[in-house]
Amino acid sequence: MRMLVTGGAGFIGANFVHYTVRNHPQYEVTVLDALTYAGNEANLAPVAGDVRFVQGNILDADLVGRLVAESDVVVHFAAESHVDNSIAGPAPFVQTNIVGTYTILEAVREHGARLHHISTDEVFGDLALDATDKFTEHTAYDPSSPYSASKAASDMLVRAWVRSYGITATLSNCANNYGPYQHVEKLIPRQVTNILTGVRPKLYGAGVNVREWTHVDDHNAAVHLILEGGRSGETYLIGSGDERSNRQIIAAILVGMGQPEDAFDFVSDRPGHDLRYSNDSTKIRAELGWVPRYGDFTAGLAATIDWYRGNEWWWKPQKAQTEARYAVLNR
Repeated sequence: MRMLVTGGAGFIGANFVHYTVRNHPQYEVTVLDALTYAGNEANLAPVAGDVRFVQGNILDADLVGRLVAESDVVVHFAAESHVDNSIAGPAPFVQTNIVGTYTILEAVREHGARLHHISTDEVFGDLALDATDKFTEHTAYDPSSPYSASKAASDMLVRAWVRSYGITATLSNCANNYGPYQHVEKLIPRQVTNILTGVRPKLYGAGVNVREWTHVDDHNAAVHLILEGGRSGETYLIGSGDERSNRQIIAAILVGMGQPEDAFDFVSDRPGHDLRYSNDSTKIRAELGWVPRYGDFTAGLAATIDWYRGNEWWWKPQKAQTEARYAVLNR
């Protein structure tokens, strides 16, 4: 089986490629990545001899068409994904997440490849902090940021191409991911690398916002189950079930790194900051048998901290530029 992975040099995509090479050797993997600031060919160094890498943009219809024509399966991770960046400058999010997905869909329609589209639970908006309800596959979309709006649009395009043109495609919306190779602009790696460089962690607002955290390897195991047994046109929500406030996350990082749990600084909150995300993953568990390996967030976090401790060569070049961007935002 020939597999094309878009965005395969990014955080989740690169981990997916590693997972595929380790656990599904039946796939011949080609990675397409534009190597924007969030993509890094070094993410693929451990599997460089096992995959084909193509540098290019999913907006390039000719290139996408050629690669899809050579593929049986397309797994579409490529996206602009950072909420703060989307608020500061939404144009790349519209181009990559919407127009780029359209470009892939047209190539899939022409060449008959099977598509899996990776999305986020942020498309659903947020839930009340004091509630117990969860997002389901039938929750109405209510995106809050340019990022989540662009991902919502891409999801709708995939569904429309399934219905109108009969392509074979599945979708998944996952909770917040964490793990190796995550860019230091994101919450967990930013605070871990702050501590490693002697800087106090930063907490948005009062830190009450709640997220459900899923280890990237658990996410990618779920994607492979969908590739194997998912039904075309269906959406599957992925989430570990472990919900924590941002303040609890900061405290867990500090304690896990031998620091007092209150050794952080408050900074200005993100505009339109969603309150709570929580996914009901009953469908993928019941239909496809998915069970997260890291159901215990503490164990997954410890492994993640160890990875950043041992891979300063990877994250150090990103750090200064990332913090300079946050300084402009006063966050």
